[in-house]
Amino acid sequence: MPNFQFKRSPQRWLILWFTTFCVSGLFPVSAKDVEGDPLHAEIKSLARRLDTLEQNSQVDRDQLADTRIFLKGAIWARDGKPGRDATTQTLIEQAVRRATERVNALQSTVTDGKRPSWCDARGKLLRGFKSDVDGSTQPYGLSIPAGYDPAQPIRLDVVLHGSHGGRASPTGDLQFINAYDAGDKGTSPPDVNYIELFPMGRLGENAYRFEGETDVFEAIEAVCRNYTIDRNRIVLRGSSLGGVGSWQIGLKRPDLFVAVGPTAGPVDTIEFANSPWPHFVRLDPLTPWQQRMLHQVDAIDYTANARMVPIVAAMGDQDHYFSSHLLMQKSFEKEGLPFVGLVDQGGGHGVRAPVIAEQLRLLGGHAAKGRSSAPRHVHFVTWTLKYSRCFWVEVLGLDEHYVRAEIDARVEDNGAIVVAEPTNISRFALNPAALPAGIALSRVTIGKTQIDMTRSNESEKGQLVFERVDGRWRFQGLRDAIVLTGKRPGLSGPIDDAFATRFLCVRGTGKPWNRAIGDWSEANLARFTDEWHRHYRGNLPVKNDTDVTDEDVRNCNLILFGDPGSNRWIERIVPKLALHWTREEFRLGGKRYVSTDHAPELISPNPLPGAQGRYVVFNSGHTYHEAELRFSYMVFPRLGDWAVVKVGESQPEDGVDESVLESGFFDEQWRDKRD
Repeated sequence: MPNFQFKRSPQRWLILWFTTFCVSGLFPVSAKDVEGDPLHAEIKSLARRLDTLEQNSQVDRDQLADTRIFLKGAIWARDGKPGRDATTQTLIEQAVRRATERVNALQSTVTDGKRPSWCDARGKLLRGFKSDVDGSTQPYGLSIPAGYDPAQPIRLDVVLHGSHGGRASPTGDLQFINAYDAGDKGTSPPDVNYIELFPMGRLGENAYRFEGETDVFEAIEAVCRNYTIDRNRIVLRGSSLGGVGSWQIGLKRPDLFVAVGPTAGPVDTIEFANSPWPHFVRLDPLTPWQQRMLHQVDAIDYTANARMVPIVAAMGDQDHYFSSHLLMQKSFEKEGLPFVGLVDQGGGHGVRAPVIAEQLRLLGGHAAKGRSSAPRHVHFVTWTLKYSRCFWVEVLGLDEHYVRAEIDARVEDNGAIVVAEPTNISRFALNPAALPAGIALSRVTIGKTQIDMTRSNESEKGQLVFERVDGRWRFQGLRDAIVLTGKRPGLSGPIDDAFATRFLCVRGTGKPWNRAIGDWSEANLARFTDEWHRHYRGNLPVKNDTDVTDEDVRNCNLILFGDPGSNRWIERIVPKLALHWTREEFRLGGKRYVSTDHAPELISPNPLPGAQGRYVVFNSGHTYHEAELRFSYMVFPRLGDWAVVKVGESQPEDGVDESVLESGFFDEQWRDKRD
């Protein structure tokens, strides 16, 4: 991993100050008064009115988010781009006007109970949700057909957008909003039999990974709250970067979609990076831990899951990414699966209309049949417990992460479940309640082990856990009654996984043991604040260590910056981890490092009381940074579960250097493999 300098440019420090000291966690209130700006008073008034409506239980939470997206976009563009051009100014003024219209409509719900008009609009419109990850408001586009009837469940097509040129611009939100907002009465509605959802997915080049993936699912849930969606007829599709997202989300979570339609989307990081685009920057040689991390992100490793969800791919044979299409075709053949891969003969990256029409026709056929929510046969492959569930099977433990794990389970007519000997799986659960209707579980056969379930009524109470103990499979009891240890769903690493769910950065306010480490941790937090704001369209959640509450510990992954001298939470947690850290040295994995200019970065389950199911991270935001966020193929974890960093080799005025000496992974019990 190359050295990184955090450049303290005036614009970046303005953004840092702005995001750190904003008075609202939901969206930034204007960071500065702009003399003579006629919008200033109007924006402040709208912010106050929204804050008041927030306190009223009569106002729907989603409708508040529908309104905040306009004000957030206007403020970010106004304050982040002071030298704005006429086009930007027009977008800002339009967003303020739209925010005013929606605030007025929300006020009407309080005074006369009137439902906002956009909630019943047809055609193209814009809505939003409040992200559980960072509390930000995120917009999404919709297309509601003319024949939508709230009394009848309807198919939903989730359409992932391609690369967005304004990804890191202060006007990014407004550019997205402008593409989908057609007013609160909607537009001429399409004559189709499905709703289309267009998630923003944090907008940038995150390739719909980690928090980008979370945003897609949060947008789906927002639509399901507000419209009558048939969950057995959700289609996932997208083109270019959206094709990348469709491949990876669809294959890693195959039980959630009736069909997946990736268009012009690469499937493998190395093949992607070697595409012959002249503007591409080639990947540096990858370290062993980075090579291992590709198994977390690359869709091609999950090809076998196409047994569980139909795939209808499309790509032009003159596309620079066409080698990825051929690579996926070979992967399907290797798995013994038919490959439905439409080829636009002579077509480039933009697949032409006739091929898209055929793709939609085939996807529509699958949607018309609907997804079986209880298939008799489940065959699931994963490489990480981040992706652990497929219908009535959930993988709960692996022998080793980032090695292919496979489970094949069938329900027989006599009520028996037959599971072929699982590969690289140490523990799994079966959910009898999700089996096909009319099946009464009689026994479970795992490899050569038969377990009689007729003597127990456990199968009527919840998920059943089976574990390999001393080489033999045993029934361990109900999932809700068992405390899982080690790496498990929701707590599997690596460091970047901590930012896919709710998290809180904690700034140390004490005196650091060593100044170089203190300076580095502050610059590290500043860099994360800046990158999150620009690339992930939210304010980084930050508190001082003295302000963290028990509720924060229960509800958030804690991202701790500093050392045991400066951060009271690091001081409290270090003795509970496999880490010895003093003013003079720290020991990790049996190795000693001088504390004056070395520091650990790591992720672990939070060992504090009440923090079950939450991570703790030391001194790290995302492990990919500005250089990697330019291209989606570069967005993969650059560190594993832990790393040792050397700091302070040079101290330029405008930055702090860091060098990663080594990185790796904890074992399946969250222990250091080197001990």
